[in-house]
Amino acid sequence: MPRQIRIAISGGGLAGASCFHALFKHEHLDIHIFESAPTFKEAGAAIGIVRNALAALELIGPSAAECLQRAGAVPMRGVRFMLAQGEGRGSMVDEADDVAQGKRVSSIVQRAAFVRELLADVPPERMHAFKKLDRVDHNSDGSITLCFTDGTTHDCDVLIGADGIHSKVRKLVLGEDDPAASPRNTGSWAVMTLKPYAEAQASIGKDLVNIEDAREYMWIGDGTYVLHNVLSQGEQVQFIISSYDKDAELSDFWQRTVKADEIRTLYQDWPPHLSKAVDELLCDEPEQNAWFLWEHPPARSYVSGPLCVMGDAAHATTPWQGSGGGMSIEDSLILSALLGRAKSPTEALTALKVYDHVRRPRTQRIVESSRVTGLILAGRGEETGLDLGMLREKLVPRWDFIADFDNEKHRDEAVELMERELKKAVLVY
Repeated sequence: MPRQIRIAISGGGLAGASCFHALFKHEHLDIHIFESAPTFKEAGAAIGIVRNALAALELIGPSAAECLQRAGAVPMRGVRFMLAQGEGRGSMVDEADDVAQGKRVSSIVQRAAFVRELLADVPPERMHAFKKLDRVDHNSDGSITLCFTDGTTHDCDVLIGADGIHSKVRKLVLGEDDPAASPRNTGSWAVMTLKPYAEAQASIGKDLVNIEDAREYMWIGDGTYVLHNVLSQGEQVQFIISSYDKDAELSDFWQRTVKADEIRTLYQDWPPHLSKAVDELLCDEPEQNAWFLWEHPPARSYVSGPLCVMGDAAHATTPWQGSGGGMSIEDSLILSALLGRAKSPTEALTALKVYDHVRRPRTQRIVESSRVTGLILAGRGEETGLDLGMLREKLVPRWDFIADFDNEKHRDEAVELMERELKKAVLVY
């Protein structure tokens, strides 16, 4: 029986919750999860779980996939990309369809509900709220001590930073002065609202909002964008608009106020049913709070000794390809597969090195791809603009390397690499 390896997870959002759920089945891992907020809950818009992440959930175990279902996830029949402006406006650019492709597309789920289900069976003594990490002390025996701002401490062998885009652990891994330690503002902003199903259907149209034929719609405009999809087993509809503020790019702004008149002006030349929907669903208040979309620059490593980062702490991304949550689930799968095979804290360090080796290239490619995809979806792509033909050629294939990824092979290759590294360590010893 392997000796117990003490693992601490910093961050109780989707990344931390999925990681805990994946690791908890390994009896030799003594896992505790820490959240800086007073309670364990996730904030933000609903997320898409693309088929690569759906497969990763199933590989983690049946209970993980069941959490998604219990959280009220709505399987999308497909995703339709529509042209809202320019020549051919109103035309469908392309479509990802589950029947035509013979495989799943994605499911849409509320973040908070999914996190709640992932943590539902966690023993209360392993969950620690109101614990903001201040520093990490390295001990002579190789263990580490987490020091929290309230004066309490926790000893462990491994710290997994799942503490989001403002990650403290990322700064500890890379160093405070590393240019990649902090995120950057892409200049794009978004406003999101959740509306009751009947209200949204009446505004957007029954053909476009239909729980019996649930599809996600992305509308491409001239510097503007709209997304809508069905949530919570048909109880709600998520409606998002987005545009770009050049002056905000690389600034330290996280939010801005968008007045209703500005929103109306941005969407006044859109197809009438959509400009009407924007007016009815988002302009019922004098102004809306918009969030800028940030991302992490590529890090040289996700690991430093017994510390590692995952999820948004490792590879915060813009939402354009719906992959932020999916990458967290994939990270959890690989960390579970590797740490589950570690028989000592020393072997756990090898597991972290292998995790970095296999996960960093894929996740950093997705972050870069998402930013470029965002330009295309807002009609700002260098090659595509609002050209219907070019959009049909270039847009949907950008998801192929994400959605068609073989996570089972990815996991097995990671395990094989770890076994080779452990054998090399024995030979050297």
